[in-house]
Amino acid sequence: MKLIHCADLHLDSKMESHLSKEQAKQRKTELLETYMNMVDYAETNGVSAVLIAGDLFDKKVIGVHAKKTVMDTIRQHPDINFYYLQGNHDLSGFISNQEKSNRDADHTTEDTNAAENIVNAVEKDTEGSELPKNLYTFSEHWQSYILGTSEKGNIVLTGVELNADNQNTIYETLLLRPQDFNIVTLHGQLAKYKPKDHVEVIDLGALRNKSIDYLALGHVHSYEEGQLPPRGVYCYPGCLEGRGFDETGEHGFVLLDINEESLTMQRTFVPFAKRNFYAVPVDVSACLSTTEMLPLVEKALNDCEANPKDLVKIVLTGNVDVNCEKNPVLIVSRFKDRYYYLRVKDETKVAVHYTDFRNDKSLKGELVRLLEEDSSLSEDEKSAIIRVGLQALNGEQIEL
Repeated sequence: MKLIHCADLHLDSKMESHLSKEQAKQRKTELLETYMNMVDYAETNGVSAVLIAGDLFDKKVIGVHAKKTVMDTIRQHPDINFYYLQGNHDLSGFISNQEKSNRDADHTTEDTNAAENIVNAVEKDTEGSELPKNLYTFSEHWQSYILGTSEKGNIVLTGVELNADNQNTIYETLLLRPQDFNIVTLHGQLAKYKPKDHVEVIDLGALRNKSIDYLALGHVHSYEEGQLPPRGVYCYPGCLEGRGFDETGEHGFVLLDINEESLTMQRTFVPFAKRNFYAVPVDVSACLSTTEMLPLVEKALNDCEANPKDLVKIVLTGNVDVNCEKNPVLIVSRFKDRYYYLRVKDETKVAVHYTDFRNDKSLKGELVRLLEEDSSLSEDEKSAIIRVGLQALNGEQIEL
């Protein structure tokens, strides 16, 4: 049995950061296309189930076109079951609470030999719901689905949508059969991290010794995996498409291949993004001008893995002389035709020799002397202020 584990698609995202209006519109469409292509991949490669571990959409208010595209794609692939766990970005946006209540009521069965609320999704269709018959959801209580059966045990998917009320107590009610192959899905941040936004925290320690074989997570936008003793692993597949330079590198989904007889698993990360983001550092410490920087930038670009379809940020680094001339606009103009999108970020520090400006009567000299006398600022802060000040005095694009 093959399953796809994906998360954080953030469909219908505005994609407006730094991109032109046309590019933002195109990237918004490409997010939907990548989702559709993933489902086509599932059909072509014999995948029987797609697990979406949260944040299918980017916000609670969803465009009609995006929602209809997702629903239609699910309906057009009736041989694939879709299991959708809502995340912190799309709670109550895609599926109404009433729809979920109807679906949960239709799905609930009594099975004293397995976890509570197990559904044999392979055999059962749901009638009287506006949702596609092959779309299955989760709630604030544990919900389990039987994905496959064998003499040795079942393949079971169990999940819960965390919130402020249940996140500290929900682990006590997770009861799984040791003889089954157990996949558990959650959306949130592992407790070893400090959450950056309003997202629920996952206590990894509380999930140990729970007979979990694969913990399918969502929320972290880069691929990450680790051990979950005594017999399992946890995995964030990352987002399906990067949306900014804080999401660099390859993106895609995880393909699980479970042997239904031995109940063993192989998993593979499948790069699938239409475009990737790359941040390319270039140390320009030895340069006094933009023309001296250009060969270093070209070498760094040649050495990186970015393709013409990708988005690239050149990051200028190092300690440069206070008289160094930098023109980010020229650097962009020189290399922009190589990629879908290119920008330059100046993160250099200015190496200031204050004695050189003691008698300098220019505005530059006055700025340096004022900062030298300011004891409330660190050297890094002074360097940053001088860099921005010189950019302004030289008529350059100011990089904060």
